[in-house]
Amino acid sequence: MANVSVYNMEGKEVGTIELNDAVFGVEVNEHLVHMAVVSQLANNRQGTQKAKTRSEVSGGGRKPWRQKGTGHARQGSTRAPQWTGGGVVFAPTPRDYSFKLNKKEKRAALKSALSSRVEEKKLIVLDELALDEIKTKKFQEVLDNLSVSKALVVLEDENENAVLSARNIADVKTARTNTINVYDILKYNTLIVTKAAVRAIEEVYA
Repeated sequence: MANVSVYNMEGKEVGTIELNDAVFGVEVNEHLVHMAVVSQLANNRQGTQKAKTRSEVSGGGRKPWRQKGTGHARQGSTRAPQWTGGGVVFAPTPRDYSFKLNKKEKRAALKSALSSRVEEKKLIVLDELALDEIKTKKFQEVLDNLSVSKALVVLEDENENAVLSARNIADVKTARTNTINVYDILKYNTLIVTKAAVRAIEEVYA
């Protein structure tokens, strides 16, 4: 099992924590991680794009001029794609982009993402993140103490003061242990997890 340093809000090392290899020490499956990210981005797409084909635009019922003898190229409708106001050739239509990943695949991908953060030494464990009031400045001070800028902060419970203090900081996102996902873990440079959150994640995914 990997031992990781535990820091306090002042950025000082106050101990170590042993991580469960079943969650934070698995072999990274890049294919599953890729599939999880693609799945999440695809599921977020609205898929509501729409344009009209030549059969859907109004007008163009008659042939604009006779077939021969005019000197013009032959035309059958003023709503053909080459005409102004005509239909779109291969017009997009509403569709559902989402696809399903199996539960075991999702769990394995999340474990792989967490393990990769440990391997790359981009996981910081905080003793606790207790703020007396909602204050963005105080939250920023904690990040500065840890020498972190772009980070995903995982909290163990409804730590409303921390959540509201962080929401106005660019490149910082907070999440609870039951809302973490592969895309966010990989998107942010550093993963900051409270000690209690580590235990909560291990309890669910071990």
